[in-house]
Amino acid sequence: MTRSIATRTGDDGTTSLLYGQRVPKDHPQIEAVGAFDELNVALGAARLLVSEPALLALLRAVQQNLVALMGELACAEADAGRYLDSKLAKIIPADVQRLDEAVAELEARGLKFDGWATPGANPRAIALDQARVTARRAERRLASLPAHGRNVRPEVRQFVNRLSDLLWLLARAAEA
Repeated sequence: MTRSIATRTGDDGTTSLLYGQRVPKDHPQIEAVGAFDELNVALGAARLLVSEPALLALLRAVQQNLVALMGELACAEADAGRYLDSKLAKIIPADVQRLDEAVAELEARGLKFDGWATPGANPRAIALDQARVTARRAERRLASLPAHGRNVRPEVRQFVNRLSDLLWLLARAAEA
């Protein structure tokens, strides 16, 4: 017999963290995981408008990183070490470096941060801007976790911040 997605355990307004601890569905960690899930969907939508193999590969890699990030955030603080010791994927410095290199490559083309943008030049640019604002919302949820007792590794914070910057540049490039 196959397992159903409808476990009914959340009918009381709670959900499980990765290693079984139950928390309210509006718990800050669940809010953060949900925000990154939304970002993953937004990147998937943006990917539909991309044809360049290198950019497609970068966006796919970022989506895989987001799955790892969500797994890490879905652990209670008491289980963070257990997660880090597991074989599950994690954000590592090389992931941050990949985003830094992509930002540098775009900036080398003359794309710079010049203040506010007016999104909507074309479907690709708006999809990337939608992903960017979703990334910034997810970053705010991530930044709130330490105040709620859940520490966040520096690589995770750096990755999310660089991703938002990269998405801004990619949207500007799509407008050009």
